[in-house]
Amino acid sequence: MSRPENRFDDDDYPAYTMGRAAEMIGSTPAFLRALGEARLIEPLRSAGGHRRYSRYQLRLASRARELVDEGTPIEAACRIIILEDQLEEALRINEELRASDGHPQGSEPPAP
Repeated sequence: MSRPENRFDDDDYPAYTMGRAAEMIGSTPAFLRALGEARLIEPLRSAGGHRRYSRYQLRLASRARELVDEGTPIEAACRIIILEDQLEEALRINEELRASDGHPQGSEPPAP
């Protein structure tokens, strides 16, 4: 089990309440609920049923707010962010493969 102080470094730890999360990204709780309805972010729930957000989720919500503020409909903003996130992951995997000469770590290239 991880030590409590390690949670401060965990981007996925649900540390922020809805009110604090909304304040941090400069939005309203209703905006965060709308992102949940659009399935961009799914906050974890506390034992009492309150929504809790992680830093990763807040980065996505902040990006959504930027796009919406520029006039992008919320559904389109969410789709854009999902695609951006998928592209970032694909680029990361590609870089890892290039760093290991195109072979997954721990495997050897096929014999000629």
